[in-house]
Amino acid sequence: MALSLRLWRSLPLGRSAALGPRLPTGAAGSREQCVLWRLRGAEVIGNPGAFKRSLLFSALSYLGFEAYQVISQAAVVHAAAKVFRVEEILEQADYLYESGETGKLYQLLSQYKESEDAELLWRLARASRDKAQLSGTSEEEKKLLLYEALGYAKRALEKNESSFAAHKWYAICISDVGDYEGIRAKIANAYVIKEHFEKAIELNPKDATAIHLMGIWCYTFAEMPWYQRRIAKMLFATPPSSTYEEALGYFHRAEQVDPNFYSKNLLLLGKTYLKLHNKKLAAFWLTKAKDYPAHTEEDKQIQTEAAQLLTGFSDKN
Repeated sequence: MALSLRLWRSLPLGRSAALGPRLPTGAAGSREQCVLWRLRGAEVIGNPGAFKRSLLFSALSYLGFEAYQVISQAAVVHAAAKVFRVEEILEQADYLYESGETGKLYQLLSQYKESEDAELLWRLARASRDKAQLSGTSEEEKKLLLYEALGYAKRALEKNESSFAAHKWYAICISDVGDYEGIRAKIANAYVIKEHFEKAIELNPKDATAIHLMGIWCYTFAEMPWYQRRIAKMLFATPPSSTYEEALGYFHRAEQVDPNFYSKNLLLLGKTYLKLHNKKLAAFWLTKAKDYPAHTEEDKQIQTEAAQLLTGFSDKN
């Protein structure tokens, strides 16, 4: 109504329109010009055709404003419904992930691969990666899925740079494709991987998984074979490096944030203590890994590895 009222006042029907625009006082011929404007205003009022056109314009303006209000309200309702829909999909996705339904999860999220939502995209990256790890996945399909996962993670990061999960899964996916890109690319990517793990931890210091993965990064470069170190020095002035002590710090920090959250963190605590020649603490953490309830195939593999390492202790003793 406010808009239509303003438009109505702009028409030559009211007092101001009849009087015409203000003229500078003292201007030559100002009285004659004022009289002329008054005459023109009177002509409009006395002209039925002009009056009808003015009235029609005002009515159309009012209808246009009403249509704008209806469209705006519809847009708000549509946006709210869209947000609700995304939340609903995320709930379904998280339920399937917790249930270990990798195939169904991938199938669900693949329907939304063109989404602009970062939360959907990083979950799709995770689902693609998990599907690649399934025993029934061929090597060719695995490679395609891992690069697909990297693409989704990259898009998630582009959509929301403040998402700790997007940073974490982008780093994970870069690491995964490193096996297909050669030693030079793999070492170069190590800097990028570290940067995004550190950013994920900065954004969410309570995410035990990101802290654990930073520990793996340190452990990997601490145990890098000598020939790879030599190649790294040839390719880069300052190749990435770390120590077992750094790795241990991250694994313990992850355990403090979320105790017993992951069997592999327990295993790596034991293995890191072995590297540091502390057999007593190594045995403690390896035993915890061996006794960890096996919910996944990975848990079973970790139980087996921990048991073998503990058996090695017994044999030596």
